[in-house]
Amino acid sequence: MSPDHPPGLDLERLRGLLGREQPGLVQGPLTGRLIEGGRSNLTYAISDGTSKWVVRRPPLGHVLATAHDMKREHRVISALHQTSVPVPRPVLLCEDEEVLGAPFYVMEFVEGTPYRTADQLASLGAERTRDAVLALVDTLVELHAVDPTSVGLADFGRPEGFLDRQLRRWGKQLDASRNRELAGIDELHANLGRRLPVSPAPAVVHGDYRLDNVLIGDDDKIKAILDWEMSTLGDPLTDLGLLVMYSMPLSMPNSPVSTTAQAPGHPAPAELIQRYAERSGRDVSAVSWYTAFAWFKLAVILEGIHYRYTLGQTVGRGFDRIGDLVPIFIEHGLTTLQEGTQEG
Repeated sequence: MSPDHPPGLDLERLRGLLGREQPGLVQGPLTGRLIEGGRSNLTYAISDGTSKWVVRRPPLGHVLATAHDMKREHRVISALHQTSVPVPRPVLLCEDEEVLGAPFYVMEFVEGTPYRTADQLASLGAERTRDAVLALVDTLVELHAVDPTSVGLADFGRPEGFLDRQLRRWGKQLDASRNRELAGIDELHANLGRRLPVSPAPAVVHGDYRLDNVLIGDDDKIKAILDWEMSTLGDPLTDLGLLVMYSMPLSMPNSPVSTTAQAPGHPAPAELIQRYAERSGRDVSAVSWYTAFAWFKLAVILEGIHYRYTLGQTVGRGFDRIGDLVPIFIEHGLTTLQEGTQEG
């Protein structure tokens, strides 16, 4: 396949559908390219030479029922587009698998940069880096301030028992990829279960909120939050805990995990927590638990990748070093939880 006709994207069928559903939107033949990144779903940039859009679809060869995923992503950005939360404008949802072989949706293309490494941020300089990260906190406050009922998302998740279900879900994920001894991981999981906090009022939760899942414009403002595949209604402090975790510098050369926290000017976790607390009005006294939970989740995710690597099921470079990170994440989780207990 040529770069203009990437796998999983039939541009002629897509052009026909857009012509029928949105007459006048597309002015000429479409070209497309795969955008790298994203946890599982595929993202393409398409253009008619004048305007640009983005297509999101499930992975190729995905045999599970996936209409739900695309429908949920499209639903949440459609709901949030009517608020002040920056999301791309939704264009179309297609559940007819005849078009691309799977359900998909189309949204506007937003110009901006997803910063993933400290080196990328360093080019901004310390002051602009600080502003960008503080904007990340402020935008999260905006998201969590949205009343789910008022935007039609009252049934978008099951907030009751959210943390308990999350902990059990990630415990099952861990069991599914066990292939070596991991000191401390069962202790961390058990301690998280024993110290389960009481959740605040539910909010729309992104589920993977970090600097490289937003687009930052030339004015250092957040133009769009991307990758809503893990979004739901639940405990908003899970988003804060993940953001705090990613704000703790990890000293690992060529890390496969985001290294933005090491950039000059990046605010310390304590400042981000304080800013969120002041602007949201939420009690963040249990933030250590949520941060430890984020370390646990990432440890499980990385162990799953490591397990697939040992089975020869990963493609690309860098997977051979993922396994080395897992014990570091477990240790950070245990330490963070212990510090939170001492503070409490």
